[in-house]
Amino acid sequence: MVQSLVMGNEAIALGAVRAGVGVVTGYPGTPSTEILETIAHKNPGDIYVEWSVNEKSALEVAAGAAYASVRSLVTMKQVGLNVASDPLMSLAYIGIEGGMVVVVADDPGPISSQTEQDTRHFAQFAKLPVFDPSSPDEAYTMIGDAFAYSEKYKTPVLFRPTTRVCHGSASIDLDDKRVCDHQGGRFIKDPKWVIFPKLSYEKHLAIEARRPILEEVFSAYPFNTLTGSGKKGIAAGGISYAYAQEYLSTIENSDYKLLKVATPYPFPAAMALDFLSGLDEVLVLEELDPVIERELTYLCGKHHLPVNIYGKLSGHTPQAGENSVEIVSAALAEFLELKNDQKDITPANSTENRMPGNMPPAIELPVLPELPVRPPVLCAGCPHRASFYAVKQAMKGKKAVFSGDIGCYTLGNAKPLDMVDTCLCMGAGITIAQGLHRAEPDTVNFAFIGDSTFFHTGIPGVINAVYNETDIVLIILDNATTAMTGHQPHPGIGKTMMGNISEKISIPNVLKALGVKHVTICDPLDIQSAAETVKQAAEVRGVSAVVFESPCIANFKPTRSYCVDTEKCTGCKRCIKELGCPAMSMADGKARIDLSLCYGCSLCTQICNLNAIGGGAR
Repeated sequence: MVQSLVMGNEAIALGAVRAGVGVVTGYPGTPSTEILETIAHKNPGDIYVEWSVNEKSALEVAAGAAYASVRSLVTMKQVGLNVASDPLMSLAYIGIEGGMVVVVADDPGPISSQTEQDTRHFAQFAKLPVFDPSSPDEAYTMIGDAFAYSEKYKTPVLFRPTTRVCHGSASIDLDDKRVCDHQGGRFIKDPKWVIFPKLSYEKHLAIEARRPILEEVFSAYPFNTLTGSGKKGIAAGGISYAYAQEYLSTIENSDYKLLKVATPYPFPAAMALDFLSGLDEVLVLEELDPVIERELTYLCGKHHLPVNIYGKLSGHTPQAGENSVEIVSAALAEFLELKNDQKDITPANSTENRMPGNMPPAIELPVLPELPVRPPVLCAGCPHRASFYAVKQAMKGKKAVFSGDIGCYTLGNAKPLDMVDTCLCMGAGITIAQGLHRAEPDTVNFAFIGDSTFFHTGIPGVINAVYNETDIVLIILDNATTAMTGHQPHPGIGKTMMGNISEKISIPNVLKALGVKHVTICDPLDIQSAAETVKQAAEVRGVSAVVFESPCIANFKPTRSYCVDTEKCTGCKRCIKELGCPAMSMADGKARIDLSLCYGCSLCTQICNLNAIGGGAR
């Protein structure tokens, strides 16, 4: 045993390595990304690791390994599970041989997601067991349990950490000894791997028969706990349980029962009934949706228990967003009817300086300086800025709609570029553009998509557009990396997560193979040529594509920077108003370039009518 300070995602990864995982797949997405990267970094040499093109592919690769009795792990964020839901729902019926854990990190807040969806619902929907750790050290142990339960009951299981478990840190006793060590898998041919309606019916019955068994099993699971006594009850799950413990450890009142739910589905009903027995009222603390609250309410109705259940449904806890120690403490103080001055503190009006209960008084901190307003913006020198600008110049005076996608290039919606009219989810830009074209044929419809997202879910949309002869202009912003999530490799780069050099998959060749007849490759930093290329593409009927190739600035060092000749500059601000480059500002009525930010993209020099911007070597 070695004690080490690790992040929650690292703990999950190390726990999976300890559990003997043999195949790890995933698609990057905050807050889950570091799990796969840690396994790749700590790979003892016999684990296959890949960033797949999307979550659906990742899940299918992992399922194949699990068919052959190899323990497999898939990582993604909560919206990624939507992409993987098609194979997941069928896999719930087919089952697996080797343990298979699908880690889906939820993002309350949301901090970096389109939705606040709760993966515990997916567990109920797919009828799959779900584990919900409350801390990094618990996640380290629980991931091993997840593999064991998966293997025992021949089913994939979901593992649902939330942001503060993923990105929080704890000192953990790490055990290097692997509890299970698969040396290769073996696939045994059997009709059970082929999902036909008759088999689906039988599997559905088997899954329903398994649910009450797992409810009993989980009532004895060590991470589901019941403590205390009294007429009041507190039920909590995930990180909210850790917040509750932090507050309850500071008060003298111990007249309550405390139920911790680490497996929200199947619900540990027997333990929950013991908890509800003799109670008058219960406060439920959980993040995102009222999953535990509904289960307890259902049990009260089913067993005619006169217990009032409070939580999200009753308005006693927030119905959206991330919980905090402060929110949980305020809710507990009100529920436990502590001192009069504590009754006024509610989750809605609590602040950092109003500590409830008997918690120590807040330490007076120095007043922080007011932070500058810094809206999200494309990096200085980002080639996407040039691409958007070229399209904007090409479409001046024409009726055009620009459909964007998820990635760095979503920031093209900001002023002054203002070049993203729609954005729904990954890969949707191409298909949204097709729908818009059907509704308004006289409009030129553009679809922007990045190189990684093109491989993720863009290709099916291109196929749909070509096959249905839809007029759209596809703009692929190829910066040779998956930039937004930390520069992970993808098939267009030529390097795998295993460190191998692989043959690149050419995006233009894929487009041609899919039937796109007009494909042009262009450097976006040559504005005049880029704009002319876009004009030509917009004249083509059917699907036309422009691939703007220019590397992300994070992947090379700048060789030159530009400066402003203040004698020539008139302070017209054209360079600032049209580009919005964060390296540019005004000083003493003249344009100014911050040399520490300039990457020498030359975009500003090309649009300055006064030739007031020049450059030299760094």
